[in-house]
Amino acid sequence: ALKQAEIGVAMGITGSEVSKDAPSMVLTDDNFATIIKAVENGRNIYQNIKNSIQFLLSGNFAAILVVLFASIAGLPVPFEPGHLLFINLLTDSLPAIALGLDPAEKDVMERPPRKQETTLFGGGMGSRIVVEGMMIGMLALLAFGIGHVYFDHGQGYTVGRTMAFAVLSLSQLIHAFNMRTEHSLFHISVLGNPFLVGAFLAGVALQAGVIMLAPLAAVFKVCLLSAVQWLIVSGLAFVPLPVVELEKWKDRLLNRRREQTL
Repeated sequence: ALKQAEIGVAMGITGSEVSKDAPSMVLTDDNFATIIKAVENGRNIYQNIKNSIQFLLSGNFAAILVVLFASIAGLPVPFEPGHLLFINLLTDSLPAIALGLDPAEKDVMERPPRKQETTLFGGGMGSRIVVEGMMIGMLALLAFGIGHVYFDHGQGYTVGRTMAFAVLSLSQLIHAFNMRTEHSLFHISVLGNPFLVGAFLAGVALQAGVIMLAPLAAVFKVCLLSAVQWLIVSGLAFVPLPVVELEKWKDRLLNRRREQTL
């Protein structure tokens, strides 16, 4: 019976050794309430993995799009190789790990069970990666264009590349907060994940240090930005927040209409 059941459950304390070898689940404390906690933890772990993957792929897709578009259009590449390596080090490490440590949302047990045939990129995740990657890439290109046209004054592309470098990095750090929930950020505590807050602050400090400290700026071939330029960079870097909020609102509206139709 334990073998043929879809999910066989055996007792870890009072159960026999034979029964422990047969089922899909063994309750080490012989408490059926533990199953609820296990399902909640499992759902949270799975969702955190999806959030981390979406965050990583959308950011990397943005960098690829920027370089690809610049190459096809015959424009100078907005980034030095060291810029991309630094951004990968900055965004693919601490923020991604912090997203994997996000606490479970309050409604995690109210959601319907996931179908076994549903892939990791199902439920519109693939399209969200493309849209978010294109958005971040366009912001970096816009920063490059603004910096070159209005601040480089025909003396190379240093300011444009510096602004594009900063926007691509900071926008991904800010975008990490969007990944915490499928709901609106207004429904959760922004500071609810202290690991992500710490990763964000560390990332901002490292990015600012690379641009503002002369020895590091020389290594990365960037220049010191003025207050106006930092203001432009900050404004562009914060764009993912309202854009993704609108995206989530649209998805919730479509899901509500779909439920009403069914």
